[in-house]
Amino acid sequence: MTAPHAGAAGATRTCPHCREKILESAQVCPACNHKLRYGGPAGDLVTPATLTPLHVEGSFRNPADSGAWEYSMVLTIRNERGEEIARRLVGVGAMQPGEQRTFALSVEMNPASGKRTRH
Repeated sequence: MTAPHAGAAGATRTCPHCREKILESAQVCPACNHKLRYGGPAGDLVTPATLTPLHVEGSFRNPADSGAWEYSMVLTIRNERGEEIARRLVGVGAMQPGEQRTFALSVEMNPASGKRTRH
């Protein structure tokens, strides 16, 4: 897979606040929620309509009568052929007896600015 060139749909850049890789078209960083200024004053930002076609949330509790348990949260993205295109370890941790964790996954989609991507 080749990376899209600057200005193409799917092109990425680094957030100047949190250093995460984000879409070049983003006006707000989805990782740290900071507004990103380019092309004009921050007050002139117009946020395109955002769809959230997927949102999943779940929680689990470590039973009070068990010992400590460790967990790893892994996110995998696959294309239409089932090929893995991204895999990230999102976080790790441990839960003591009686503790609970909640995990949420959201996919946000915005229309591309009329530019086509080649992948």
